Amino acid sequence: MIVSCYQAVGDGIGTAKGLLHAIAEQESEAERSLMHRFNIATGLTKRAKDEGELGLAGILVWMRFMATRQLTWNKNYNVKPREISAAQDRLTDLLQQIFTEQPHNREIVRLIMSTVGRGGQGDVGQRIRDEILVIQRNNECKGGMMEEWHQKLHNNTSPDDVVICQALIDYAKSDFNMDVYWNTLISNGVTKERLGSYDRKICSEPRFSHDQKYGLIRDLTAYLRTLKAVHSGADLESAIATCMGYSAEGRGFMGGVRIHPISGLSSELPGLLQFIMEHIEDKWVGPLLEGLLEARFELRSNLLKPHDRLKDIIFLDLALDSTVRTAIERGFEELNNAQPSEIIYFITMVLENLSLSSDNNEEIIYCLKDWHHTIDLCKSKSDQWALYAKAVLDRTRLALTEKAEHYQKVLQPSAEYLGGLLGVDQSALSIFTEEMIRAGSAASLSLLLNRLDPVLRNIAHLGSWQVISPVEVRGFVITVDELAKVQNEVYGQKTILVANRVKGEEEIPDGVVAVLTPDMPDVLSHVSVRARNSKVCFATCFDPNILDDLRAKEGKALSIRPTSSDLVYNEIKVNEVLDDSENLSQGHGVSQGIALKKKKFNGKYAISADEFSDELIGAKSRNIAYLRGKVPSWVRVPVSVALPFGVFEKVLSEDMNKGVAEKIEALDKLVAKGDFSKLHKIREIVLQMNAPSQLVGELKDKMQRANMPWPGEEGEERWLQAWMAIKRVWASKWNERAYFSTRKAKIDHSDLCMAVLVQEIISADYAFVIHTTNPSTGDSSEIYAEIVKGLGETLVGAYPGRAMSFVTKKSDLNQVKVLGYPSKPIGLFIRQSIIFRSDSNGEDLEGYAGAGLYDSVPMDEEEKRTIDYSSDPLVVDHNFRRSILSKIAQVGHAIEELYGSPQDVEGVVKDGEIYVVQTRPQM
Repeated sequence: MIVSCYQAVGDGIGTAKGLLHAIAEQESEAERSLMHRFNIATGLTKRAKDEGELGLAGILVWMRFMATRQLTWNKNYNVKPREISAAQDRLTDLLQQIFTEQPHNREIVRLIMSTVGRGGQGDVGQRIRDEILVIQRNNECKGGMMEEWHQKLHNNTSPDDVVICQALIDYAKSDFNMDVYWNTLISNGVTKERLGSYDRKICSEPRFSHDQKYGLIRDLTAYLRTLKAVHSGADLESAIATCMGYSAEGRGFMGGVRIHPISGLSSELPGLLQFIMEHIEDKWVGPLLEGLLEARFELRSNLLKPHDRLKDIIFLDLALDSTVRTAIERGFEELNNAQPSEIIYFITMVLENLSLSSDNNEEIIYCLKDWHHTIDLCKSKSDQWALYAKAVLDRTRLALTEKAEHYQKVLQPSAEYLGGLLGVDQSALSIFTEEMIRAGSAASLSLLLNRLDPVLRNIAHLGSWQVISPVEVRGFVITVDELAKVQNEVYGQKTILVANRVKGEEEIPDGVVAVLTPDMPDVLSHVSVRARNSKVCFATCFDPNILDDLRAKEGKALSIRPTSSDLVYNEIKVNEVLDDSENLSQGHGVSQGIALKKKKFNGKYAISADEFSDELIGAKSRNIAYLRGKVPSWVRVPVSVALPFGVFEKVLSEDMNKGVAEKIEALDKLVAKGDFSKLHKIREIVLQMNAPSQLVGELKDKMQRANMPWPGEEGEERWLQAWMAIKRVWASKWNERAYFSTRKAKIDHSDLCMAVLVQEIISADYAFVIHTTNPSTGDSSEIYAEIVKGLGETLVGAYPGRAMSFVTKKSDLNQVKVLGYPSKPIGLFIRQSIIFRSDSNGEDLEGYAGAGLYDSVPMDEEEKRTIDYSSDPLVVDHNFRRSILSKIAQVGHAIEELYGSPQDVEGVVKDGEIYVVQTRPQM
């Protein structure tokens, strides 16, 4: 055994570390020949299959390094082709077995097989992307025209690339005569204008030195064969022949060959494959794409069951998949002046192809259904079609992001760790996962979405921005990856954050005057409310070019002026920010501490709604009790009881919880000294508290008197579930988000007291939040609301996507204007149950947006479901939508009139009935 002289990168967390070391230890033997490599790979893959996804990820990374020639293929070892073939057969037979036995790992097995291919060459379509990198590296030509061509090839390889490659070969053979280069291009229809028309333009001329000549001729000639194989369907033709059967007579010393057809294939498949080969080079790729996808669909059932020649079926499916990608890229040229419906048609094709290549494809399928509904709306000339299509586009982007993040999580740590052990070039490691993603349908889909997005925004009159908190500001630009990672920072000068990721639950850091993001938090999410309350400009940007421009202004001083539908920014002089009005502590933070009146235990562990008072419970409980009997009779208000202020402290002081109290006290002291990692530990310890019998008895009595179901009636286990939920509410006092928020506001954390509002949870069809003054414009004549499928936590919490949003004038509540359709992929649903809501004395305070910092916990776990909007009546039924949205607006207006001030109202819809679960003053 020869140990690698290279060093691993990182600590191997997130990898099958032992397997990666085993690969590195055997690499010196594997590089003797492909026969050796495949034989060793078979042994290591047997081990990897028992280590799950990360084990197979290690094999994929290794085989990918091989396919991209990052590793040595042969060290002058004389090996017969049949020996390579036999070794490869053993490896692919094993991969076939794993494909059958581990359905959840089929996608990664496909990827491994695409790198192994027939004889180690890999998927030919993929080789187009891989081999250009090899040519650049071998011949030291990474800049200029070669880099422009590389970027074009990664985006959309087309038959033009055959011409470009031939032109480069002719150019090199002529001792770099530029006239020869252009003659080859122009005589084959590739003009300078055409080179400049690609999505990734080729503007430069090639520039090589004479010592590069023979290496370029050799490598480009080999590359030309790959390009011709893809664009003439030669690789697909081989896969088809293997599955359909063929025979060849022997000649001279060469023996004859007979391959039998695979049994059990669809009777429709031969005709589809013949159609594909007849149309493989068609300029208009629509019929070809339909044929390719239909053929993949016909193969689907054969891929999902055991078969002695399953690997040949997989290789055919890989070839069809590769041909779809190539056809899509070729079809980009036809979309330069296309109608939106044509782009959408291509999007549906790519989505269907992606779904056929993915293990967990439920979200992709729902996106596909949404796009088909979009096509129907477009054909019907609905005035809402572009607005709906924009939501579908946003949801599709979220699905792509999720897929990319999964690839990054599973593959990148293994690539970096194993690459370090094997001495792979760092530049190849840093973009490993990116290149894997760009090689698949997801990259083509992303390009199509980027092309359609500005078209939809223009038709729907959406502009490039959605302004969530319209505040005019000045500051210095700083770019961050995630707002969550800097939410506890203190910026010493007025700062405009360009944040790539905003989930919706974050705090706005001290010193920040604006947050600009491509992410799409709901207008009524926690972070949006806090931005408005803190007078921070907050906006979503839909135009990647604008975002790139903002990122390029890192460190520069800008002024930002939002309008009702846009945001204007300009560079200004540094002193205009430094001399700008007040100190940072005034207006962008709370300069004076807010004093809370510490609450004490009043002798009662539980109280009924008619006992609610400001000494016993918070504003949340008091407001909901106040509504009962005062809102219109058709508005339902759930009955409530509460555990008042001081109960937590009383329970903690009991002898049975003495040990818990001592641990919390000790950890609290460490937190006060700045060890914030102990916040999580405190929350864990709170959950160890025991319930005194008096608390159990009083809570049972109050709930039964209110005709609420008592959890203990279903058994001790159900009560313990309820008790755990109560403790989670109390423990949320030590949430990082809440702790840092109160700290910034100079609120004494020890004065914070937590009551618990107990309500029967409604198994909602929809949940909504209303602001009775439009928060984006400040227009008090308008009601603004957002509504989601299922429970409201997906609206106010850190769940990706947008809710449905609408406005209506108070003067005519029946005239509803939809501002945006939903793009949230997930809905939360729950059985009829009990919810325990946080109700602290640190919420709804003047000058401090404390709402939403603490947790409300249902007794039962919510069920996550992927949402099908194509059949949701709120989306597809105009009359139902108008009725529900109008009712919601009427509720908001009635509650505002009751309180005499703008309100922030939360509620749900169940079987067409409206329930209000919470109201507070709008901040």
